[in-house]
Amino acid sequence: MRKQTDQLQGTLDLLVLKTLERGPMHGWGITVHIERVSDAMLRVEEGSLYPALHRMEKEGWIAASWGQSENNRRARFYRLTPRGRRQLEVERENWERVTGAVALIVNFSGNAI
Repeated sequence: MRKQTDQLQGTLDLLVLKTLERGPMHGWGITVHIERVSDAMLRVEEGSLYPALHRMEKEGWIAASWGQSENNRRARFYRLTPRGRRQLEVERENWERVTGAVALIVNFSGNAI
């Protein structure tokens, strides 16, 4: 049986950018949001999330600043930049294309070429 994290490969940017569309969040908040909204089907591990956040920051898709978390701990908060909003649309369009193509294959019941 495949791990749930295998299913996330290639979609992490989309999930993070979409989550940050709601507003600034710290890393733990991002993971909690993704897990809750997906009814615990998707879990983003720290070892995947933080390198992705650093890469997205380097790309200019997100910006980070220090602040206080809900439990008064110092945390790095990430927010979507205008460039990140544009990238979110690119990622969303790619997702729609890929999932549409997968659906065609999964639902195919005719003869192969």
